[in-house]
Amino acid sequence: MKDRNDESERIFVLQRIVWLTVGAFLQGLAMAGFLFPHAIPSGGAAGIAILNDYFFHVPLGLTLWTINFGLLLLAINKLGKLTALWTIYCVAVTSVTVDWMTALVPQPLNMTIIDVIYGAIIFGTGVGILFRFGASSGGMDILALILAKWSGKRPGTILFLINSFVLLVTSVTIGIEIILFALLCQWISTRIIDFVRTVRFQKKTKRYM
Repeated sequence: MKDRNDESERIFVLQRIVWLTVGAFLQGLAMAGFLFPHAIPSGGAAGIAILNDYFFHVPLGLTLWTINFGLLLLAINKLGKLTALWTIYCVAVTSVTVDWMTALVPQPLNMTIIDVIYGAIIFGTGVGILFRFGASSGGMDILALILAKWSGKRPGTILFLINSFVLLVTSVTIGIEIILFALLCQWISTRIIDFVRTVRFQKKTKRYM
């Protein structure tokens, strides 16, 4: 019986690694492949990364890593060491994906509105997977999870409010028209996040948060 339980636990861990890798990759793909080429931030941390690249030409992935460091320390205290460790892994996968995709997609692929819709759907799916399997994608998502745990509110809704404020500041600096696309991205992606995180299938997927 113990061996069977150990084997079952290993399968759960393996499934978790696979899904978290997929979620983190989708997040990075959406950011660097569809949103960043139009200077549209996917969230608060991404907004700061775009500003840093715009003014100082600092690589986007490096800025994301730097911003996430302090928030990860907060995650250890508020969400637990296991969640923080999974988040570190997801941030690493996302940052590598962003650096890789930035080199492959230096110019926008489509019209802005089309890329925003594609990017929001992919981004929301990726972050929703991370939330479902007990991890954060880093950045403001960590704050959203902490506030959701404290308030009982949906993390997608809290994330929308936090990011909307940061995106407003970013758009005033780079261009006011960005705010419309950024808010559209947030509106679509946060609803997909909540859907992916809570949807139930006939064969239940174990949710970690």
